[in-house]
Amino acid sequence: MFSVRKLFLMTFKKMLLGGLMVLALSSGTLVAEIIPLDRWESYTPRSEIQPEMTQESRTGSLSIRADERDGLQGGWRTKVPVDGGEHYQFSVVREALRIKTPRRSAVARIIWLGQTGNKVSRDKPSYASYRPGERPQAEPEFPQDGREIAPGRIEVAGVFRAPENAQFALIELEYRWAAGGEVIWYQPQWSVVEAPKPRLVRLASVHYQPRGGKTSAEKCELFAPLIEKAAKQKADLVVLPETLTYYQSGRSYIEAAEAVPGPSTDYFGQLAKKHDLYLVVGLLERDEHLVFNVAVLIGPDGKVAGKYRKVTLPRGEIEGGIAPGHEYPVFETRFGRIGMMVCYDGFFPEVARQLSNGGAEVIAWPVWGCNPLLASARACENHVYLVSSTYTDLSADWTKTAIYGRDGRTIKVAKRWGSVIVAEVDLNETLYWQSLGDFRGQLQRHRPVGVGEDAGTGPANDR
Repeated sequence: MFSVRKLFLMTFKKMLLGGLMVLALSSGTLVAEIIPLDRWESYTPRSEIQPEMTQESRTGSLSIRADERDGLQGGWRTKVPVDGGEHYQFSVVREALRIKTPRRSAVARIIWLGQTGNKVSRDKPSYASYRPGERPQAEPEFPQDGREIAPGRIEVAGVFRAPENAQFALIELEYRWAAGGEVIWYQPQWSVVEAPKPRLVRLASVHYQPRGGKTSAEKCELFAPLIEKAAKQKADLVVLPETLTYYQSGRSYIEAAEAVPGPSTDYFGQLAKKHDLYLVVGLLERDEHLVFNVAVLIGPDGKVAGKYRKVTLPRGEIEGGIAPGHEYPVFETRFGRIGMMVCYDGFFPEVARQLSNGGAEVIAWPVWGCNPLLASARACENHVYLVSSTYTDLSADWTKTAIYGRDGRTIKVAKRWGSVIVAEVDLNETLYWQSLGDFRGQLQRHRPVGVGEDAGTGPANDR
């Protein structure tokens, strides 16, 4: 906890060196400092692509306007002093006009600099691939698009730790590429804050083939001791395999299908409530005349918290009369945001990317079988934790029952049938790469426009 005295000294130092206007102190915590307009200067990579830039003192805003040419680029920037090792919060309100993809064309960045303006290194070595064990250079941070403050105005914000050897933060508010658009930045704020608390979650997966029993109820009951085993290891989320009531039951997909919520989710709901955890269960769902291959999220209250209907269907499921889903829901849990995909989805990058776009931090993956390289790719390219539960034996060199880290490497792998794997991860811990920096933070700004994404201009973007 910061002391009032320390906050006062830090604030006073910033006022002297950075010219910041302090708005308020509350309970020993600095609430906000607005960076005055006269502290900002314009910049562009090349003068021939510089857009028009103006300041509006009445609204405290910084405007960047492009003409009808493609590819204009430029922005506003300022440098503020920092104390290495402290955490800082940056926020700004952004209004994007006539821009189809604001996440790519209206970008805020923070760059950590040393005393002489040199780029600095991170405090700890990175063990992600490419030169593991070295301290990576502190690449730019990217505040993320957040809540809507007013119609057409979005808060762009983030909390970042200044490296120990940082002396300054270079803050950039940039316009990129879109022809005929305009972005207006309102009241950029910079504050020192407490370090975010760890957000620990214990992820678990079951490696099991339910060979016994024929009915759906009998198949479900086979998983009870495995869920209890995970609960004894204090698991927060337990992932079960795909279509578990159908597996070796002698029934067709259609015969094994049931309503969701229904008898199987009621049974697993009792177990989730008993053990105070989340379950992801692979089932077949009947909804009127349609049958879907689904992953169902059941909460610790015993109720269905959400479901995902498998979007990509292999030949056998199409021939068996299963219908595809069309949505990529992401669900809030008490530990973070979870998305789900099922088996064949792993062969297609679009499914995991849609879940990542929706804010998923963990993807649960009931999977009969898939290429293990693609499991690593889905985790790495989206910087999410991925938890798979499969029917494939480890010796087959195919899909694993495993927990994958954000770098695509396996954290835990199940080796024996009937085993439960558990791994504790911190969802608030940032993974820094050599040369890439915080890749997850860059996804929103750098990924291309997907098919159908940002295709139109809504009220916030076309005014």
